[in-house]
Amino acid sequence: MLKEIFLAFIVSIDIYLASAACCNSGVRIPVSSAFIIDMFSAAVLFISLTLSDMLLCFTDPRIIHIIGTAVLIFIGSINIAKSLLRSIIRHIRENDGISLKMGELSIFLKLCLDDSAADIDSSKVLSMGEAAVLALAGSLDSAATGLSCGGSGISAVYASAAAFVSGAAAILLGSITGMKISSLHHDFSWAGGLLLIIFAAISA
Repeated sequence: MLKEIFLAFIVSIDIYLASAACCNSGVRIPVSSAFIIDMFSAAVLFISLTLSDMLLCFTDPRIIHIIGTAVLIFIGSINIAKSLLRSIIRHIRENDGISLKMGELSIFLKLCLDDSAADIDSSKVLSMGEAAVLALAGSLDSAATGLSCGGSGISAVYASAAAFVSGAAAILLGSITGMKISSLHHDFSWAGGLLLIIFAAISA
């Protein structure tokens, strides 16, 4: 059960950071939208973990485990690189006074740079549709992580249940601490990437 809880915690980090970013930008997340984000993340993790277990019937478990470990390290490295990019963009904005125009960028690329971009209509309220877009973009990590966990002995049911509980807590905590996190002027999305690499090392 420890691996399931740790995996759920890792998956919830992105949810927390997205919630904190919305709070800092004055974007309110209604209960219905929060439920969509949380349920989507847990469902994607459940499906991906189930598929990874099904692959074991057709492939050598050792191969799945080696590939899964490599994928986790790769995803973790990508998240760290994304955090570095966000920090560079923030530094340019604050110190050089350059405004980054994201109007021509796709919504997924915008979300990579700024989670609050999910408020597409600038209504300062995250609608259910916008929450679905944010959940879809954020669940890519969950899907890849779940698929890479084949052969790790992780229960899809327990992991997704833990992800749902921790996701709800992450949204609530992000809504409360969003302003405080932003005042630190640092991007902490690298933490999720680092934990993924640690998780890969522990599971190896």
